[in-house]
This record gives sequence, structure tokens and C-alpha cells, in this order.
Amino acid sequence: MGMPSGTELLLIFGIIVLLFGAKKIPDLAKGLGKGIKNFKQEMKEVDEVDVEAPKKVESADEVASNEETPKTTTQA
Repeated sequence: MGMPSGTELLLIFGIIVLLFGAKKIPDLAKGLGKGIKNFKQEMKEVDEVDVEAPKKVESADEVASNEETPKTTTQA
């Protein structure tokens, strides 16, 4: 089973016109185009976030040791 021929494509298009009506087809195509555009934009944003360097997260032991250590100040 290969690609549909010209007559098969016309038949498929005719059935689509009968089901949705000629006025509704441009709206469906516009909605599909916006959906694809939004999907590509979101994928691009996800890729940009992944590229950024991850921030260093202190472990719980480091936080605890920093809080327990008294800070001394020297007066001159």
C-alpha cells in the first residue's frame, strides 16, 4: 500500500467537505496551524531551559553546618 493517487486524494477531500462543510475547513486548518505553531514554540522554550547551566544546590549537611557555625566579627 503506497501513496494515494490523485483520484483517491480527490475522493478523500470530497468526503471531508461533505462532513465538515466548505466554510468550516479554513477554520479547521487555521486551528491546526496555530496548534502546531504553539507546539513548536513550547518545544523551543523547553530546549532553551535545558541548555541553561543548573544552579548549585546546597545539601542539607552544608546548610546545617553553615547555620551552626557562629559568626565572629572583629572590631578594629
